[in-house]
Amino acid sequence: MSLTFHWFLPTNGDSRHVVGGGHGTPATESGRDRPPTVAYLSQIARAAEDLGFAGALTPTGAWCEDAWLTTAMVSRHTERLKFLVAFRPGFVSPTLAAQMASTFQRQSGGRLLLNVVTGGESHEQRAYGDFLDKDARYRRTGEFLQIVRGLWEGGTVDLRGEHLRVEEARLARLPDPVPEVYFGGSSPAAGEVAARHADVYLTWGEPPAQVAGKIDWIRRLAAEHGRSLRFGIRLHVITRDTSAQAWAEADRLLQGFDPETVRAVQSGLARSESEGQQRMLALHGGGRDRLEIHPNLWAGIGLVRGGAGTALVGSHEEVAERVKEYHALGIDEFVLSGYPHLEEAYWFGEGVLPRLAAQGLWTHPEARAAASARVPFAG
Repeated sequence: MSLTFHWFLPTNGDSRHVVGGGHGTPATESGRDRPPTVAYLSQIARAAEDLGFAGALTPTGAWCEDAWLTTAMVSRHTERLKFLVAFRPGFVSPTLAAQMASTFQRQSGGRLLLNVVTGGESHEQRAYGDFLDKDARYRRTGEFLQIVRGLWEGGTVDLRGEHLRVEEARLARLPDPVPEVYFGGSSPAAGEVAARHADVYLTWGEPPAQVAGKIDWIRRLAAEHGRSLRFGIRLHVITRDTSAQAWAEADRLLQGFDPETVRAVQSGLARSESEGQQRMLALHGGGRDRLEIHPNLWAGIGLVRGGAGTALVGSHEEVAERVKEYHALGIDEFVLSGYPHLEEAYWFGEGVLPRLAAQGLWTHPEARAAASARVPFAG
């Protein structure tokens, strides 16, 4: 299987410095360096498309622009790139969400992927009118996806669940293709939802041994339901012609972290209810030393940013080797980002992807499409 790479649309702003935010923490001032205008985000999206990324993740939360609206506008400036739209099922009815996804597929030419985010921070959820606790939110997510998938299959759905109730729900027009569902989470409740409903299980960039444990866990749960999933990983990346150049860039970013900002962000994230976020925090412990937690895996981003907090750092050859290491565990999809997102897309796309292509591990999507369109000559 050819590896799949996605990039990231920084709808919280972009910069030559790390833009913090996420999991209940506000975006840092550096997010104003390059505001997330449709023009700038479209520039990133077009670059990602040209370089061979299959899609682009767009985040969700109070710290960034709305993912549905933003990607709908950016899609008009691209042709092939898919949009991995993150959204929270507690904020919209399942029937409406299924209809929105169906509309997006028709209007974009089938370029929607869905990243279902249950929501790990109760205080942020309450700001949107959601007062369920964490475990109840996961149970609601399961009901939500049960309804949405039933609608996408063309059925009439009646469900009286613990949290959701619909009667005679049906879509007038079905999505084609049905959007794939990406889902992540480290708690037992999250694992159960992933096993039952996800197409792709996403993990943040933990060291390979920890990622291997997660993959085994989800595979086992999915098998109990007669299902199999694909696996993806969310990482930042700093790749350069030489290892020294890459680590110099990581050090430059680290020097830009104001100590007071680090303390404030770490204090806020320490209260996070997300098990995945706590696993991220444990990788660095809030300190600036011993940030290389595995060869070429750097935890510095997590000092000022919630959510994904690790980066692959090294020469193009070293980063390609780390990609292969995760692939050997079962990871087939990589959701990547870097600061600033426009320039880093080129560093990875021109430095790492050709090396993986030369080893037969990756093919540019346009080349795959051209190959599948060829019809053998019938003489």
